[in-house]
Amino acid sequence: MRFLLALTATTEVATGLLVLVDPALVVALLFGAELAGSGVLVGRFTGIALLGLGVACWPGKPAKQQLVGMLLYGVLVTLYFLYLGLAGGGGGVLLWPAVAAHVLIAGVLVAALRKPARRG
Repeated sequence: MRFLLALTATTEVATGLLVLVDPALVVALLFGAELAGSGVLVGRFTGIALLGLGVACWPGKPAKQQLVGMLLYGVLVTLYFLYLGLAGGGGGVLLWPAVAAHVLIAGVLVAALRKPARRG
């Protein structure tokens, strides 16, 4: 079971990195379709989600590993949204509230990771 989890987590991380770097290539190879415009933005967001999923599912201390995976996702999404808002010159009406929400969630996750584990 541990080997299977490590294999699938590795696959998700590798796929996430590839989608993050070149979403159009992945869409072309998987679906034989062209990706343009906002599809590239959503593709990169998907790559970030796959990275978080892969880390969260990596064999280890389950609760802590899941927190680390979600923290990775939250921080990367925050940075990506910040980049889109500042360098991309715009964004939708929910972009900045989403940045604020992810900063808040990341803060809560960091606090949870720093909290000593309960012994029970």
